[in-house]
Amino acid sequence: MPIVHIELLEGRTQEQKNEMVKEVTAAIVKTTGANEEAVHIVITDMEKGNYAVGGKTKG
Repeated sequence: MPIVHIELLEGRTQEQKNEMVKEVTAAIVKTTGANEEAVHIVITDMEKGNYAVGGKTKG
């Protein structure tokens, strides 16, 4: 059972996340041979103020 964790900065629409889930699931099925029903995806939306690069938060 493949489990995929995806962390994103907040701001994507539900439609964008739905499309991403479809594409990621298809890639996992294609590359591993797993059944589509066995692919689990966890999406974590992070507040921009909780993510930093180069000493600066994105918020």
